[in-house]
Amino acid sequence: MYRQFGDIFECMSTKHRFRDKYRIELRERDHLPPHVHLTGGGVDVVISLESVAVTQGKAPAKVVQEALAWVAANQADLLKEWMKWHR
Repeated sequence: MYRQFGDIFECMSTKHRFRDKYRIELRERDHLPPHVHLTGGGVDVVISLESVAVTQGKAPAKVVQEALAWVAANQADLLKEWMKWHR
């Protein structure tokens, strides 16, 4: 999926979908430090791939717990992909 910001297109890769409205996205042209976004249902939460903790935003506690558990279980693969896109 692509979103346009001025003349720059940002590519988002959805890594996981859950509860019919939330997704975890890794964005190709994003800032450091390594992180993913929990989006959907009116939330945009940033989750650190290094500490597996919320660094920005808010979401219902159970949604955050589920997202953090998935990120923790897939942390190595997510970091590997982040490094691929952000060399």
